[in-house]
Amino acid sequence: MNAVSVVAADPVTDPRWGGLAAGPAGSLFTSPPWISAVCRSYGFTPQARIALDAAGEPIGGFAWVAVEDVRGRRLSSLPFSDRADPLVTDPPVWTALLDAAKTGDDQLTLRCLDDSAALADPRLRAIGAAAWHGTPLDAGIDALHRRISGTSRRNIAAAGRAGVHVEVRDDLDAVRAFHRLHVGLRKHKYRLLAQPLEFFENIWREFHEGGRCVTLLATVGGEVIAGAMFLEWNDVIYYKFGASVPEHLRARPNDAVYWTGIQRGVERGMRLVDWGLSDLDQPGLVGFKRKWASDERRIVTLRSGAWLQAPEQEEFGRELGELTRLLTDASVPDEITARAGALLYRYFC
Repeated sequence: MNAVSVVAADPVTDPRWGGLAAGPAGSLFTSPPWISAVCRSYGFTPQARIALDAAGEPIGGFAWVAVEDVRGRRLSSLPFSDRADPLVTDPPVWTALLDAAKTGDDQLTLRCLDDSAALADPRLRAIGAAAWHGTPLDAGIDALHRRISGTSRRNIAAAGRAGVHVEVRDDLDAVRAFHRLHVGLRKHKYRLLAQPLEFFENIWREFHEGGRCVTLLATVGGEVIAGAMFLEWNDVIYYKFGASVPEHLRARPNDAVYWTGIQRGVERGMRLVDWGLSDLDQPGLVGFKRKWASDERRIVTLRSGAWLQAPEQEEFGRELGELTRLLTDASVPDEITARAGALLYRYFC
């Protein structure tokens, strides 16, 4: 390998990082606006290392944040993101980047697709995997309609007969309406807290210019019964968040939302719909995405260092779990549950 130098950089403001993030190795989750939204919402300070060749040109990059709270100090690349693939394809360059980034015994956790140079690094071990799905937009709407599963086509038609209408919105009020739906679904179906509204608002502020952030709201008779947020980066449209009202699922609003997302991608000249991460212990979600996606891969979670928790840290984790169960009880108003998420969600990374 020719001489490589590694320099520190701010991945939000450094144009060299922006160029790498807009290249073939980049994704929404390593883009400057996404990193900015996450860090502004949760009070993190992003860090990055950029590898330069002998001519001073960037040839690779790696970003992370240091998390310090009652659970201890740890490095995350990057928190509250589906993945954050290192922006590098050459294993020796990756080695130089990690050497420059990681000092001491800090634990590092990162998620990346299954072809990342990081997977071959003996300093990292795989501790988990999830599914990733994508739909190439390499054909017209009619051809794409024929490619999706027969079940999806029937459900799209059923949604139309049920009077489901999907609004494509780019305003902040739509984001807030979706967040209320999101809070309700996570609370009543999964007994989980939701990310703060501030996070969603920051995402909108970073991406809404140029139509790169839209909220799709499925309604019946004026009532919002399902929705999703789609973001654009580097000619890819990302399905990032989705939620629906369980009592209205027979109207197939989610199918109508997904199909509208595909149509949006085609209209905008995108090359791919990225359906994001699905936990393998949620076979229903994995199966639903398979109806729409022709590509499936794995997102691998890698970790370095030992994860040793002091007894008080383990006790905090147990208490956080119990507090979550209490605050997501059906007797608790959704507004209180939403405020609890704003206070506590930062501890789930």
